[in-house]
Amino acid sequence: MPQRISYRTHKAGSFNRLKLVEEELASPEADEVQVKVKAVGLNFADVFAILGLYSATPEGSFIPGLEYAGEIIAKGSEVKDFEVGDRVMGVTRFGAYTSHINIDSAYVNKIPASWSYEEGASFLVQALTAYYGLFYLGNLQKGGTVLIHSAAGGVGLLANRMAQKIGAFTIGSIGSASKIDLLKKEGYQKYIVRSKHFKKDLEEALRGRELDLIMECIGGKIFEIGYEMLAPQGRVVNYGSARYGGTSNSPNWPRLAWLYLTRPKIDPQKMIETNKGILGFNLIWLYEKKELMQQILKELEALDMEAPFIGHRFKFEQMHEALKLFQSGKTMGKVVLTID
Repeated sequence: MPQRISYRTHKAGSFNRLKLVEEELASPEADEVQVKVKAVGLNFADVFAILGLYSATPEGSFIPGLEYAGEIIAKGSEVKDFEVGDRVMGVTRFGAYTSHINIDSAYVNKIPASWSYEEGASFLVQALTAYYGLFYLGNLQKGGTVLIHSAAGGVGLLANRMAQKIGAFTIGSIGSASKIDLLKKEGYQKYIVRSKHFKKDLEEALRGRELDLIMECIGGKIFEIGYEMLAPQGRVVNYGSARYGGTSNSPNWPRLAWLYLTRPKIDPQKMIETNKGILGFNLIWLYEKKELMQQILKELEALDMEAPFIGHRFKFEQMHEALKLFQSGKTMGKVVLTID
């Protein structure tokens, strides 16, 4: 059996439990490919899983990570669409923080010829999240207006590109003015640095436009203001809540309890009266729907997306450093780790 190195935690709850270990990997099953991982992409779900704040987190020992890219070095007898040597990017329900992985071939896709392994490891989770949120749940149409929170992050940048491709109007919200130049470069029509003046700033950004969709991942007062300003038939697509993340090695339970108890509460009766909707989703759910995921990936291929923007690169051995930066909220674009 081949040996692999992986970041494994014996139990969720603290970054300090995440250790680099060497372990054996079995041969791939009949429908699996074995990938030598070249790059790993970080996601907020990784942070929440390691800290034990993610409902889908496995019990006991597990390897975090949802996406990676690498080279196929072996395949099962029933795999027909891939060959040894193919460059692929993949998604997995945890297990990506590793040098080698066995995975059902339905969950890998070939990397575009012009893309690097790092770019491949930066695409699938963000692209699936952005596309499913914008179009399947959000019903964004040409001429519509979408507010995209965490606009300089991996999901935010891809959501903007996708919305622009169909002729929508995009407003990006960011937590720091240092990210403005990137939003301008990426073609956002308007941007907002989140502050106590968020409502006024959003009104000015809209300039009489109706707000049709919000890609929501912040929560709290920002959520409330956005929902209040939605147009009739407008939708909030809630795919995260970054404010619960924090910056410490383990959860601050009193703080989390306070945030939970003071979270926004929407009256379903008022939703009828105002004709607004809230839709929430978790990418892990989409992972369980193979056919739907493959359909979305075909539609993404038709969009002919540019390579994703990578803002920060680390070596695999710098996992803890990368996670701390990612947790800080100071990143732009994708955070990627490479494996020699």
